[in-house]
Amino acid sequence: MRIVTRPDFDGVVCAVLISDALEIGQPIRWLEPNDFNKGSADIQPGDIVANLPYDPRCDIWLDHHSTNRIDTPFKGLFSDAPSAARNVFDYFQGRFKRDYSELVYWADRIDSADFSEDEVLYPEKYDYVLLSMTISGENGKEEGYCNKLVRLLREKDITHVLADPDVAVRCRRVNTENREYADWLKQYTRIESQVAIIDFRDLDHPPSGNRFLSYCLFPETVVSVRIRYEDRRKQTVVVNIGHSIFNPHCNIHVGNLLADFEGGGHRGAASTRFDVSKMNDYLPEIIGRLVRNES
Repeated sequence: MRIVTRPDFDGVVCAVLISDALEIGQPIRWLEPNDFNKGSADIQPGDIVANLPYDPRCDIWLDHHSTNRIDTPFKGLFSDAPSAARNVFDYFQGRFKRDYSELVYWADRIDSADFSEDEVLYPEKYDYVLLSMTISGENGKEEGYCNKLVRLLREKDITHVLADPDVAVRCRRVNTENREYADWLKQYTRIESQVAIIDFRDLDHPPSGNRFLSYCLFPETVVSVRIRYEDRRKQTVVVNIGHSIFNPHCNIHVGNLLADFEGGGHRGAASTRFDVSKMNDYLPEIIGRLVRNES
């Protein structure tokens, strides 16, 4: 059996739960949804796929993304839970060797962006929120770090996890990046109707930072769209869209929207990656639909 999941906080928690419930010790396979969308995901019989699209070759599938819903029978659990980890937790209930209820509670809140304004502005005050920000897909999959977090969260409480030297360094880096990110947002964001368009394509090294901060800086907006190149080669465009968590008047299901442009996700948050040759066709259409804000 292999665990196959996504290299984000929800995916890490999924891996913690599955590895504990089934006593799986071998390395985790970290994949992105695009690997499935493009047919390049190496899924094998016996694999347990979580927080990713369904693949008929897997043994168990556990997910919650609305754009990944299927109509054919499968072994596992799909529901519109606030996190994929919640579905893993429910599916394997009674098989865990530790109490993961607190960890799954925070996975729910983090993946569904259920934050207060204080948690957005001062994540350093909230242990799990800060830890989740140390996992950034913008620096590659970081498989070694994700595997380490799985081991730590299986064995230690959050205080001891944050005290790990590698984790502590990343937490300090996140705090620095978040302080600087507000300035980047103010410089590279334009407002069109009620849409905050954060365009980092002019930057060779797009800044990382708190993705919810724009909702505090631009409270009049109902949705943000963040655009960047995947790396310095500028061959792949990455688009992330999120409903404002403080001004909930976006009528667009952004997961369904980006499903038309090689991506997907939830009603309130979604992402896509596509070849730069499609940029001039895709971006105006994506932004146009957000500006129109028609359900």
